[in-house]
Amino acid sequence: MSTKNQISIDIPQSVIEKVTENLQESRTLLAPYLQAIAPGGKKSIFKMGDKTVATVQKVEDYTETNSEFTPSYMDKPEFIKDVAVVTGLSPLRNLSQQLFSDLDDTITIAGNEALLAALLYYGAVKEAAAKGVATAKPIYEDLSARFTKRGAKKKPDTE
Repeated sequence: MSTKNQISIDIPQSVIEKVTENLQESRTLLAPYLQAIAPGGKKSIFKMGDKTVATVQKVEDYTETNSEFTPSYMDKPEFIKDVAVVTGLSPLRNLSQQLFSDLDDTITIAGNEALLAALLYYGAVKEAAAKGVATAKPIYEDLSARFTKRGAKKKPDTE
């Protein structure tokens, strides 16, 4: 088993605490303006993507320059506010997604390396216990429940 080390960092606790504080402050500042969707609710609504953002912004422009086509039943002030929310929050979402992706990748790499090292240690303890090393036996017994191989789930026959 290869133990190529891809990441070797020590993040100071003060940095973790400061970032946590800043993220919590950001969440608190935005909380009065953010709204959650009930589970399954996203499936039933139209969503703006990269292509539709430009379309909606163009429609916003047209409602100003050619307002005679704005239907009387369209709430134009609310439409303008909704466009502003999308325009204002999109950069924050993009930044948050980049941060999430970087955090997720870093945790994945460090977690992989930590798990591989733990497996190496477990293998050494298992071997020592098998050779009768008394101090290895209780460690092996404790860890063996966590390192049992899980067989592939058997698929039911579909004949």
